[in-house]
Amino acid sequence: MAAAPTLTQSQGLTTEDLLAFQTAFEADPRYRQAMNAVCTAPVNQLALNRRKSSIVDHSFSVHLPENPATAQKQSGRCWMFAALNTMRTKAQRAMNLESFELSQNYTLFWDKLEKSNYFLENILKSLDEPVGSRLLDFLLQSPIGDGGQWDMFVNLVQKYGVVPKSVMPETESSSATSQMSFHITAKLREYAVRLRSAAEQGCIMDVLLDQKKGYMAEIYRMLVIHLGEPPTRFGWQWRDKDKVFHRAGELTPQEFYQKYIGDDLTETVCLIHDPRPGHSFDTVFTVKFLGNVVGGRPTEYLNVELEVMKSAAIKQLQAGEPVWFGCDVGKYLSRDLGVMDTDLFDYDLVYGTSEGMSKAERLQYGHSLMTHAMVFTGVDLDDDGKSRKWRVENSWSDQAGDKGFFQMSDRWFDEFMYEVVVSKNFVPGDSLRALDKEPVELEPWDPMGSLA
Repeated sequence: MAAAPTLTQSQGLTTEDLLAFQTAFEADPRYRQAMNAVCTAPVNQLALNRRKSSIVDHSFSVHLPENPATAQKQSGRCWMFAALNTMRTKAQRAMNLESFELSQNYTLFWDKLEKSNYFLENILKSLDEPVGSRLLDFLLQSPIGDGGQWDMFVNLVQKYGVVPKSVMPETESSSATSQMSFHITAKLREYAVRLRSAAEQGCIMDVLLDQKKGYMAEIYRMLVIHLGEPPTRFGWQWRDKDKVFHRAGELTPQEFYQKYIGDDLTETVCLIHDPRPGHSFDTVFTVKFLGNVVGGRPTEYLNVELEVMKSAAIKQLQAGEPVWFGCDVGKYLSRDLGVMDTDLFDYDLVYGTSEGMSKAERLQYGHSLMTHAMVFTGVDLDDDGKSRKWRVENSWSDQAGDKGFFQMSDRWFDEFMYEVVVSKNFVPGDSLRALDKEPVELEPWDPMGSLA
């Protein structure tokens, strides 16, 4: 490898440089036209490719039955909405219902409580870290953010089950989480100060753990005030779409899950596509300090070639099951149209330059990471069985796209899709064998540690 060039002299922008930049700008009237337009309207509207946007087609060769789109509102619960949306169709079939929704507030409550405990446990594990260290700063940055990963959802379901939305409906704070999270985060950072101070004064770990338990009682109280108290048992009855009345009696949330959904979530695997150098395919990765339930299932990703990920998702859809996935949703997205397509915007015509980074380079240099989770409910295959576009169930209400359902071009999938959750049955054995090996640990701030 060649030696890196040495910067022997700093170089500021000179008057001559600025004059040359200005001259080049003025020399091409297209740039002045772009300036006039972009100064008065959003650039994504001006760059929208009308030829592309006018031929949006919502037909798909594989298209699962769908429910009305859900709305996460002013919260970051997309991963939770998406996961529950993959399950509600199964509960719907089991109870012969026209439509059905599981409580996102219920899982939110337990996720916030468990994340609080997970944070304080990590504070106790990092007592030797000085204030200002990169790790401590990372832990303190967002102790109970709304986001999550598939394995974190699995932990919640295995420990707490699920309930119908009518049993624990939305509250103001579940639909708009910022105030609740602000006040709980303030307390958690205060608890971190107290625990670290007590440790410095010589308190043994048993004393610190008792102190932590008292803090968790306060967090529980705050969550109940914001979200309501989660049920431990509830009576369940319903009238199905054929007008037949059913009464199931009293159930725990765990019993409800087993009776009406019953998926063995341990048989799922989270496939990622991480093409960075040194991140080998058919390798399992995990991320330090990424989780929610202490002692729960670790967050693990099986890194695979792009075609393995696509094939597994297609097979699961063809089997009649939706697919939870994570992507970088903000790139080349028209929210109004509900379309994700790398050819949807002509930014090069506006700026006179186009983006030139690869997927790996975007990950390496901080320009892309997983930001949002949704559900595939369909795929359009060509005559050779290759994917052309994908049908997406979002959780941004029914106001955008096709009544809240989006579509993703196959090229967009290649560039900005990062993970899918599928049954192990749809993954090649050569890839699955990697699950028997110890996972490679990534640092907490790695882009694969991002939360949807």
